[in-house]
Amino acid sequence: MENLKISNEIRARILNDALPYIQKYHNKVVVIKYGGNAMTNEELKQAVMSDIVLLTLVGIKIVLVHGGGPEINDMLQKLGIESRFINGLRYTDEQTIDVVKMVLAGKVNKELVTMLGQKGGQAVGLCGLDEKMLLAERAYGENDEDLGFVGNIKKVNAKPITDALHNDVIPVIATVACDENGQAYNVNADTAASRIAADLKAEKLILLTDIAGLLRDKNDPNTLISSVNVSEVPFMKKRGIISGGMIPKIDCCVEAVRRGVKKTAIIDGRVPHSILIEILSNEGLGTQFR
Repeated sequence: MENLKISNEIRARILNDALPYIQKYHNKVVVIKYGGNAMTNEELKQAVMSDIVLLTLVGIKIVLVHGGGPEINDMLQKLGIESRFINGLRYTDEQTIDVVKMVLAGKVNKELVTMLGQKGGQAVGLCGLDEKMLLAERAYGENDEDLGFVGNIKKVNAKPITDALHNDVIPVIATVACDENGQAYNVNADTAASRIAADLKAEKLILLTDIAGLLRDKNDPNTLISSVNVSEVPFMKKRGIISGGMIPKIDCCVEAVRRGVKKTAIIDGRVPHSILIEILSNEGLGTQFR
């Protein structure tokens, strides 16, 4: 009984400590981009779904934006469709864009909606094709290479998202976009989350990744940089602190802040309940961009 009493006291203290953050984010929009290891590890996936439902129940308006690269690769392999990359970007032909739509807007999206429902949440699956929510134009490679049906987002129609939020429903968004004629495009999920967060004037954008955050030395997890002012980013790129695959992610964070999102963060999705730690504590995780 004594142990139970201590346990309950600790639980009460944790809830009490979270109160200022619950008040701070109450009725505010937080956009979470979900992908990477947190999406493929079943235990982490369950933790993410629980976190999202809990945050919704305390009055925080969560928008979940997801990718699904590994699932797309698996399906292409099963169908015998070869994956072709141009300078790291997936060439997306007619067959591939059909698979992208099927996997992202069908399989992955509906699985996430179902899991949120199992945790007691109310969620609706959306994709960029719905009411032309993500309007795109054809993208080209660095040297104007043809990438097929790969798109850049021109405009966000936030109405389907705000309608869901107004009804206390969690929008779960697959990042397939379309042009004015309805042609589907594969778009980068980080970029889509950034543009959606900006259009919603979100309080925060969180990118769940497979690393601790921005590291001063990429080989040393103890060199985590906890906070970055967006004005420092060009200098950090020149110094090589921001390089490789981190460049597009951090560019999305900077773009979101410049478009009016109050804070953005890159956090480690491999840590169970990392979203709760990031939002409901002073500790935070990963790297904040202001």
